Amino acid sequence: MRVYLGSDHAGYELKMHLVNHLIKQGHDVVDVGPHVYDPEDDYPAFCLHTGAKVVADEGSLGIVIGGSGNGEQIAANKVEGVRAALVWRTEIAQLARQHNDANVISIGAREHTLDDATSFVETFLATPFSGNPRHARRIAQLTEWESTRKLPDLPS
Repeated sequence: MRVYLGSDHAGYELKMHLVNHLIKQGHDVVDVGPHVYDPEDDYPAFCLHTGAKVVADEGSLGIVIGGSGNGEQIAANKVEGVRAALVWRTEIAQLARQHNDANVISIGAREHTLDDATSFVETFLATPFSGNPRHARRIAQLTEWESTRKLPDLPS
């Protein structure tokens, strides 16, 4: 599977660990950057490019990494077609794929050990979308919003 990874300085070490780990697992890894540690870099460009690459490459998945993962998730979700989930437990990585068909996950490198973060990623990559009609319906509502910017009707 092709996996795109982007981070900022706070996520650089974890990103490099995951790049090497995923290559050893046989994945087609694309390191979006940064390619050198820079304590002054900013996450938006790396996360926006990661999200755009995932959307343009059907079937691929993405990982964005920062200190907490919050800003990175927000940035990735600004790309039309990205469904980025902030992951903090293995079960959340699984649910992000099963229920939300997430195509990008965000991880806070300062919040987790390398082993835990690696487990989140492995679970995310191994878990398919369930295809459950209620989940597909909800995703379709979000996709409709992205394309029309028309708010859905509120249930009565």
